[in-house]
Amino acid sequence: MLKYQTVPVTPFQQNCSILWCDATMKAAVVDPGGELERLIAAAQALGVTLEQIWLTHAHIDHAGGTGELARRLGLPIVGPHPGDQFWIDGLVQQSAMFGFPPAEPFAPTRWLHDGDTVTLGEETLAVRHCPGHTPGHVVFHSATAERAFVGDVLFAGSIGRTDFPGGNHDQLIASITERLWPMGDATVFIPGHGPESSFGRERRSNPYVMGT
Repeated sequence: MLKYQTVPVTPFQQNCSILWCDATMKAAVVDPGGELERLIAAAQALGVTLEQIWLTHAHIDHAGGTGELARRLGLPIVGPHPGDQFWIDGLVQQSAMFGFPPAEPFAPTRWLHDGDTVTLGEETLAVRHCPGHTPGHVVFHSATAERAFVGDVLFAGSIGRTDFPGGNHDQLIASITERLWPMGDATVFIPGHGPESSFGRERRSNPYVMGT
């Protein structure tokens, strides 16, 4: 069984998630934007073994702690899609711009593409490429757990910003309707910021995507 705990980090209150396979206690950390001591302590408290870092995209609040965490724990970095290479290249500038601690440079161990899968112990999640917020944004979906970790594509009552370099509003709406909705109305999603919701609830009530 796939389990997870969400730990908001950084001044942006970014939802970093620790995912693990209950059978093996092998874990991945999704979007370690910062506050690494908190994340490591949370993993220890859960009794899980961090084995991977998964990235939805490379904005500073999601990826700022990635290089240091990978170096300290010897973890592979999985994702995002190659479309976010320019955001990775600019992490040091992003740190300075938004007042974050300097980010360590990193190179993903494995880039992700639409239709790929990632494995955690006995659990397998599907990868969907969902550009619009950033060109290389991906989401992780567990059909068995009916959970999707969607980064900044969709929020409860809102959608991701598209005014950053490489953002595209029409592309974002297409990603939501063509890639997320088919996962099913009952699927609960964990966004990059704010509370969880379900795709069905957002289809009914989110003013940005209602009726799509």
